[in-house]
Amino acid sequence: MLLFYLFVILQLSLPNVAFSSHCTTQTTTKTFQKCMNLPTQEASIAWTYHPYNLTLELVFFGGFISPSGWVGWGINPTSPEMTGTRALIAFPDPNSGQIVLLPYILDPTVKLQKSPLLSRPLDIHLISSTAAMYGGKMATVHNGATIQIYSTIKLKPNKTKIHLVWNRGLYVQGYSPTIHPTTSNDLSSVATFDVLSGSSAPEHKDLRTLRVVHGTINAISWGIMLPIGAIIARYLRHIEALGPAWFYAHAGMQLLAFTLGTVGFGIGIQLGQLSPGVEYGLHRKLGIAVFCLGGLQTLALLFRPNTTNKFRKYWKSYHHFVGYSCVVLGVVNVFQGYEVMGASRSYVKLSYCLALSTLVGVCIALEANSWVVFCRKSKEENMRREGLIGSSDKGNSAIHNSK
Repeated sequence: MLLFYLFVILQLSLPNVAFSSHCTTQTTTKTFQKCMNLPTQEASIAWTYHPYNLTLELVFFGGFISPSGWVGWGINPTSPEMTGTRALIAFPDPNSGQIVLLPYILDPTVKLQKSPLLSRPLDIHLISSTAAMYGGKMATVHNGATIQIYSTIKLKPNKTKIHLVWNRGLYVQGYSPTIHPTTSNDLSSVATFDVLSGSSAPEHKDLRTLRVVHGTINAISWGIMLPIGAIIARYLRHIEALGPAWFYAHAGMQLLAFTLGTVGFGIGIQLGQLSPGVEYGLHRKLGIAVFCLGGLQTLALLFRPNTTNKFRKYWKSYHHFVGYSCVVLGVVNVFQGYEVMGASRSYVKLSYCLALSTLVGVCIALEANSWVVFCRKSKEENMRREGLIGSSDKGNSAIHNSK
């Protein structure tokens, strides 16, 4: 039931990646034959293709997110991803304030941010390119302002499908655009379409649902069930009335969490395969680390030595270290997942924070109770050693017998 409610909340709270509805073939200077809405950032394109000379006239409509930001689009000759894109990027000139349009090649070093992005000529047949603010020369760059980037490109024979990439950033250093935001929408700003038919490549309509299922399962398994299993082992094992029940509860909870987590991990791998060019480095690395640690913990259960075995203490140290590392990294990666899904300020994250806070409160209460019990037992042990408890019991027994 909890899984269902979190799924519904996450489904409703995620930003809707829907196609915008402002596609137009009309501009102030030209009329195009076809237009298409792009799936993110409320961007769109319009174009005219001339088969007789393989020339594509295209205009891109995008919006600034900062007065000192940039807007750009490009074509990737090989695959629908950022790396390898031949881009045209528009931004205000840092000296004059006028809109400039420069060509850039996004090689792998751009993704690693090892050096500033520098303008250089494109190795595609770009005939012409211009940029203009929507509203004419008097328009100014402000948050949400729309820009039109025109270009004329000569395509290769029998190559009518193009991989379109677009994005926008917050600011420019000199003439070097800086990295764009890394939300789910920004990293999904790619599309493949045919300039003849105007049809886009088949989209995976279930990607959004898969993301929700992936996030929900992992939040439940790694983010809630795994910590509960650790709490059971730490605080219930000392209750003599439970006997070995605490162990079965602990092992069952952890195995169920690992099973669900494996399903969520598999869905994450599938999402990566269905989203070429979209990569969440830190989230991916943390996910792999958590899955590997969970697998090591599961295998450790098969090699658990007896209490009398001399290697028992080493196994316990290993078990505790790997277990707590898995719990901490799992919780951290859940929060990282909310960031990459664009749900960092959503109700589902608030719900998870409340659930996690409840577990932390339970831990504090149980920890305090454990110390109280420990101190009480220590005091009774000291009194027993000094003979105070024994003499008192004997005195009470004598009085009882005299009665």
